Amino acid sequence: MKDLLQIAAAEIGVKEIAGDKDSLRIVDYAQESGFNHITDDETPWCSIFVNWCCMKAGLQRTHKANARSWLTVGLPVDNPIPGDIVIFWRENPASWQGHVGVFIGFSKDHQQVFTLGGNQKNSVSVQAYDAAKVLGFRRLSTQGNTELPSCDPILKTGSSGSEVKKLQQILNDLGYDCGAADGVFGPRTAARLRDLQKAEGKQPDGIYGKDALTMIENIFQR
Repeated sequence: MKDLLQIAAAEIGVKEIAGDKDSLRIVDYAQESGFNHITDDETPWCSIFVNWCCMKAGLQRTHKANARSWLTVGLPVDNPIPGDIVIFWRENPASWQGHVGVFIGFSKDHQQVFTLGGNQKNSVSVQAYDAAKVLGFRRLSTQGNTELPSCDPILKTGSSGSEVKKLQQILNDLGYDCGAADGVFGPRTAARLRDLQKAEGKQPDGIYGKDALTMIENIFQR
């Protein structure tokens, strides 16, 4: 998540150009992320900017210019952390309109959501949005290159090696903090795997076998 924040933050200050001229940087966001038909800075570009940032970070993306498309990628989370994606409704919750950006944090009273994004006051900036307009938070994983660990042999407390490290990285990506992915299957890794199994309605045995492999495969196919 840190890379996504760094990539987005480096663009703060990029803004639309009033009149007939267009910001070449904003056009670059569209062109580089596959929106070849967009050649101006007037087309709503919040989703385009997030797609561009995720492309640079190697994360999942929607390849779509509408903000609500981000409700279909990644994992839904109720307790977002900086670097997660936040989607808002505009006009009304049932409309097609929305806004998307990178979650930074909540105000002290949790009434506002601080969001880093594009097309925010016609620029890349950090703005506060009404928390009541949040449609959802999503946590992204690496795009198309998440390698699932083998379960042959099964992984459990006392196991070690590269397959354990893959499992730890996946648990961390899913928000189940194992600490450093050191390849050592200790009590903390077992506890976080049990937490995930419980959340998914599975037997929380803390063992990575065929059932746990299938569970994680299903999570990444959502």
